[in-house]
Amino acid sequence: MFERLKEKWGVSAWQLVLILCTFAIGGSLSGILAKKVMAFVPMDKSPFWWILYIIIVTIIWPCCVLAVSIFFGQFTFFKKYILMLAKKIKLIS
Repeated sequence: MFERLKEKWGVSAWQLVLILCTFAIGGSLSGILAKKVMAFVPMDKSPFWWILYIIIVTIIWPCCVLAVSIFFGQFTFFKKYILMLAKKIKLIS
């Protein structure tokens, strides 16, 4: 699986480790920040709360991953990756 990712992304083994760490830390950070934002929403954990939480995580995630990627030296990779995702979901052309 890791060999396939290295080939697909065109990165070395060390870069792959840094990229996977960035995904993990950025994703966790976006979840933590979304929970902090949701603390201001005056409702219990109803289905609407979870839907709003998922939407907020989805919006925050790219920013968190880009911020974390700076510290791991992978900003260029994640900038390209997020632009590719945006094109796939037709946010940009």
